[in-house]
Amino acid sequence: MKVLIAEDDTNTLQGLVEILGREGYETVAAANGKEALALFVDESPDLVCLDIMMRDISGYDVCKEIRRANRTVPIIFISAKSEEIDKVLGLELGADDYIVKPFGVKEVVARVRAVTRRFMATREAATPSASFTMGDLRVVPAELRAFRGKKKIDLSLRDVKILELLHKSKGKAVDRQALFDACWGLDHVPNSRTLDQHISQLRKRIEVDPKNPAIIHTVHNVGYRYE
Repeated sequence: MKVLIAEDDTNTLQGLVEILGREGYETVAAANGKEALALFVDESPDLVCLDIMMRDISGYDVCKEIRRANRTVPIIFISAKSEEIDKVLGLELGADDYIVKPFGVKEVVARVRAVTRRFMATREAATPSASFTMGDLRVVPAELRAFRGKKKIDLSLRDVKILELLHKSKGKAVDRQALFDACWGLDHVPNSRTLDQHISQLRKRIEVDPKNPAIIHTVHNVGYRYE
């Protein structure tokens, strides 16, 4: 899933790219409104994050132009403008959510996940994609969630990609390079520590006993496997 991020503050832009990149999104960065509009046409993103107070074209005007071209792509404003009227205007222009700066990482992740769930639910209504089970765990990609009985487990987009790949390769060892290519992207520089840390955190959420995993098994010197 591709996200266009338009933000003229370099530090904030890089921070958002890193946050969403860790979640498993492919990111496209724009340093101003004009660049954002050009990238929207060229890249066809699935989600747009817009700053409002950009130097050339405001986020409000970028939103208007995007909505003229596409009425359904999710748009999230991320802005220092915190007055109620600013939020109301943003939502009336067609934004799906509004995050006020300074923001916390967890807030951004939660709000982007929520918008992603709505987007994926709409897409699934048109082209249903089945949930799948891994042991006693039921994974529902469209909801970015897994369920163990009545227990709900929130997942990131990358978590879902990893589980989908392991499930499709049931009984086979999936090597590290294949996991990186499918779940991080071909342009990502493989780092075993990054993968192992992510799997460790995922196990803490989905395994009954993370120290003795029943779903994601380690295949030493190779990668991981779902039995």
